[in-house]
Amino acid sequence: MTTLFDKGSVGSVDVQNRVFMAPLTRSRAVDGTDVPSDMAVTYYQQRASGGLLITEASQISPQGKGYIRTPGIYSAEQVQKWREITEAVHEKGGRIFLQLWHVGRISHSHFQPDNAKPLAPSAVKPDVGVFFDGDKQPASEPKAMTVEEIQSTVADFQKAAENAREAGFDGVEIHAANGYLIDQFLRDKTNLRDDEYGGSVENRLRFLKEVTRAVLKVWDASQVGIRLSPVGNQNDIADSDPLATFSEVINFINPLNLAYLHMVERFPGMPANNTDLATIIELREQWQGFYIANGDYDVLSAKQAVESGYADAVAFGRPFIANPDLAERLEKGVALNEPDQDTFYAGEEKGYIDYPFYND
Repeated sequence: MTTLFDKGSVGSVDVQNRVFMAPLTRSRAVDGTDVPSDMAVTYYQQRASGGLLITEASQISPQGKGYIRTPGIYSAEQVQKWREITEAVHEKGGRIFLQLWHVGRISHSHFQPDNAKPLAPSAVKPDVGVFFDGDKQPASEPKAMTVEEIQSTVADFQKAAENAREAGFDGVEIHAANGYLIDQFLRDKTNLRDDEYGGSVENRLRFLKEVTRAVLKVWDASQVGIRLSPVGNQNDIADSDPLATFSEVINFINPLNLAYLHMVERFPGMPANNTDLATIIELREQWQGFYIANGDYDVLSAKQAVESGYADAVAFGRPFIANPDLAERLEKGVALNEPDQDTFYAGEEKGYIDYPFYND
């Protein structure tokens, strides 16, 4: 029987336990350049005892940005700082994947080059707000992407994957969840196109297929993961038949022998309903590879998920913010630090690299 604290392999990457760190936006990159801060080197190294660290979402291009002070993976300066981070994690024996991200319509012209409209599958404005200059503003009306812009964005994903390899990562995760660009193509609420990228499930899946194949030109499949959130409605996303849509996604990725599927089963505080649970269970049964469960797990439910064979690992979010030594705390039964929500996206060192280890 495998336990939460057993060593294992994720694709071709060896990990020291099954307590994984979920991607966590922290808004502490250098304003104006989107280069990870010096503090980020400490932040990730502190958490290197987790089985696998999946970085905060990192935009693949200037057009992929939608939030203040989020890091990128498109400039030489960004690559250099990420290399410092990966080296710091490796020094502690950790493993780290970079999450490749494009926000699509979840943005504002304020963040876009030349104050342009954000790019999206269709010109469907989201009912969400975005933060900048200390204030929250409604997201801008997006622009429906031309086929040429879609192909350019696929190329941006491939270049970002190359940059991640240069930066020394152990692998990459394709962010196809949480209502961002790839998810927007997949779902029929946000994809109203009538060309080869819209309409049928097969057509709506085309962008994800092209992005995945582009990334696989750079990385071996055993070093590429994908994140999905089939039942989530974050960022004003929805689909009329998520089981049918995401069954086709699973059918596409199963033969690729990817390192893992990272499934957002539900969000913190989101009540579970029987329909959503049934959808997740059905998709889990369809998936044939390494499965990372993510969804408000605690130590007891995480242990049960791994020991029962339901999951191969569990990704934790907020507990990792406040507990850099989360894996050791869970294994030893040590009480957890409580996260300070006021510093999730602000505070510099406070609430970022000043949480104590259990043996301090």
